[in-house]
Amino acid sequence: MIATVTTMNQEALANCRKEFAYRMLSKEGVQDDEALLQAYATVPRERFLGPPPWKMAAWGGYVDTSEDPSLVYQDALFALQHERRINNGSPSLHARGIHKLALRHGKTVCHVGAGSGYYTAIMSLLVGEEGHVIAIEFDGELAARAEENLREYHNVHVVHDDGSGWPREPADAVYVSFAIHRPAEPWVERLTIGGQLILPLGVPDVDAAGPTGLASLAGFFLFRHEDHAYAAEYLGPVSFVWGEAVKGGFDGYRRLEAAFHTGGADKVRALRWKTERQGREWYSEADWGLVFDA
Repeated sequence: MIATVTTMNQEALANCRKEFAYRMLSKEGVQDDEALLQAYATVPRERFLGPPPWKMAAWGGYVDTSEDPSLVYQDALFALQHERRINNGSPSLHARGIHKLALRHGKTVCHVGAGSGYYTAIMSLLVGEEGHVIAIEFDGELAARAEENLREYHNVHVVHDDGSGWPREPADAVYVSFAIHRPAEPWVERLTIGGQLILPLGVPDVDAAGPTGLASLAGFFLFRHEDHAYAAEYLGPVSFVWGEAVKGGFDGYRRLEAAFHTGGADKVRALRWKTERQGREWYSEADWGLVFDA
């Protein structure tokens, strides 16, 4: 714990985490998820944000907070690398996504874009000692921080690499924490039957020099590997950092942007993957699409 927190304050901080956990899950209507509630109430968010004072995202930039760790227990973004606008994401949003993954003890999950590891730690508690979490982070500085922060979480393995090549082995869940314009092959093809993938599908904010590092439009999508198909569910609009390793595809960006503006993402029911188009699709590529009909 941070050195400025006294022993007496530890109990108050623990209570603060419990209240935070209930508020974040209640905001998404998932407060009955006891395992997730306990994980949110257990993992110390301040450990994953670097030394105080922490920078909290605000209109037009960031504001410095005090060194009181109770301040990080709110539904706010705190900077991991403020110069690049990379943050520890919204706790309520991730509560929605992680709840939808339905992680259980003994499962294997791949967290792509782990940042400094806060939400990785939450997932590690959900899969338990019998489970395994592979945390992939492209940025070297963040990967090093994640490895240090997650040292006591013995079921977590941190990898500094491009997340589009992971997982290398079958996984029960893949959770992507950056926006991208298409699923990577391993995220889809290495899901076990019944396994689930969540990713922010979107388009980058682009200026004359190229992507700015943020997504301009994105939606949270859940894909579930069934016996002979992939079911899909739209979880809502989101705002995420754009995938740092994502290159090219500007024509596709424009067509995906048009699909978002047209609407109808909430009616997507399936992912077409490496098959020919057969039904009505919200968005289509030659080798994949988001299908209206289940």
